[in-house]
Amino acid sequence: MIEQTAMERRNILKAKQAKVSAQAVLNGDVKGLKRLLPFLGPAFIASVAYLDPGNFATNITAGSKYGYLLLWVIAASNLMAVLIQALSAKLGIATGKNLPEVAREQFPKGAAIFLWIQSELVIIATDLAEFIGAALGLYLLFGIPMLPAALITAAGSFAILELQRRGYRSLEAGIASMVMVVVLAFAFQVIMAKPDAGAVVAGIFTPAFQGVDSVLLAAGILGATVMPHAIYLHSSLTQSRVVGVDEKQKKQIFKWEMIDIVIAMVIAGAVNMAMVIVSAALFFKNGLVVEDLDVAFEQFSHLAGPVTAIAFGLGLLIAGLSSSSVGTMAGDVVMQGFINKRINLYLRRAITIIPPLAIIALGINATSALVMSQVVLSFGIAFALIPLVIFTSNRKIMHGLVNRRITTILGWMISALVVALNLFLIVEMFV
Repeated sequence: MIEQTAMERRNILKAKQAKVSAQAVLNGDVKGLKRLLPFLGPAFIASVAYLDPGNFATNITAGSKYGYLLLWVIAASNLMAVLIQALSAKLGIATGKNLPEVAREQFPKGAAIFLWIQSELVIIATDLAEFIGAALGLYLLFGIPMLPAALITAAGSFAILELQRRGYRSLEAGIASMVMVVVLAFAFQVIMAKPDAGAVVAGIFTPAFQGVDSVLLAAGILGATVMPHAIYLHSSLTQSRVVGVDEKQKKQIFKWEMIDIVIAMVIAGAVNMAMVIVSAALFFKNGLVVEDLDVAFEQFSHLAGPVTAIAFGLGLLIAGLSSSSVGTMAGDVVMQGFINKRINLYLRRAITIIPPLAIIALGINATSALVMSQVVLSFGIAFALIPLVIFTSNRKIMHGLVNRRITTILGWMISALVVALNLFLIVEMFV
């Protein structure tokens, strides 16, 4: 009990020190790159949602089928992600509340309960993809059967959640370190794959399709851009991290947070592009269509050596572990926000472990489970994205940080596009 109290005191002290440091930045007392440090972190945690195992399956398929052709789709997706995460962060900064809390205040009680139930289902689907991805990474790297690998993954995810109890800086440092491992893993793969630089540049800057199937796959990439739990979570991460005392300070905070968002989203986009590039350079070049992650692992070893395959497996494992923990955090946010209730974070983690363990125990194909989880995710997109645009366009809620007209127009255009694409994918999958 004494140790717990001491840890709580240390966390409070760290939070106070961080706020003092941030206040010094806002007052102009800090110069150089040090001005950015108090604001780095929230976007890196949210960006983990863009590196989950579901992205691995989509990107590897895109590269093996169409080479570098669809790289521009990832670039466009990333630009959309910057705007969406910026709106989420801005809501937290302007109101001091997260998106679910604002929704609870603005919508009838029945609507808030409905939004909570659907968001919990979405987060379970998210957790399913990430948990299975991490377990698959262990299976590929060490040959551990999927069920024991899933139990090891569970233990690992509990360890990551322990970082949150030690304070937000410890959590952010841990998540950022894991993201960097994924970045290094795919940077190594790109080097080993020796892609055609000219074709890479052309793929990024030349929008094109190659038949109906490429359009469908592009829709899958775009439709998976927005992860509902990342929208909920980002607003929570910025709501009380640095509190502005007036509109001027809130605008300054948002300006610095935008730098955090751009850096994190560029890194996430680069990793997703690297997946497509490596798949194109190795699989497409050799006439192989690869749609299963375990097949991709084997082919990486065959075409570029075992170290390249290990880098892929390690990236999958770390991405699954980190994104799984972030999903658990998001679940805590939506429950607290929509219905003003909370359960112990470790109990929540234990509950969300059950569905993926059941699927793994039943022997369902891991890649198929990842794809189905993305379908469930598609249903939740509109319920997070549309309220976000509505609230950030409302001057009574946002005051000085209300969207500019062009921002609102872009927000509605992106919302319409993402929702339409996800509905299209759902129809295509079942028809």
